[in-house]
Amino acid sequence: QAQLMESGGGSVQAGGSLRLSCAVSRYPFVRICMAWFRETPGKERERITSTLTRGASTVYADSVKGRFTISQDDAKNAIYLQMNSLKPEDSGMYYCAVQFDRSCGVGPNDYKLWGQGTQVTISS
Repeated sequence: QAQLMESGGGSVQAGGSLRLSCAVSRYPFVRICMAWFRETPGKERERITSTLTRGASTVYADSVKGRFTISQDDAKNAIYLQMNSLKPEDSGMYYCAVQFDRSCGVGPNDYKLWGQGTQVTISS
């Protein structure tokens, strides 16, 4: 069955950068939507960015626009999240997720496959 493997994350000071990776295995890297969600205590899991594999339709949450960039490597069946100018409010658990469709939903219930999550902590 399809699996997602995340890597990256960690702790940095405000203003720093981090890069998250998410590799898809056992599923063709076509015709799917891949997204990054962020979860913080007391808040609903929020989609911060999503993109269609081998396509466009990339979107970002207003809170990360201009600072975060999602990219993909077709050869490695992977997507990445480059996070720059990090702020303490960016702290949280980050999840990679897949929606097996050619459209990207907004809510977590649209996504059927999830990575294990990786913690990002930004200190002020």
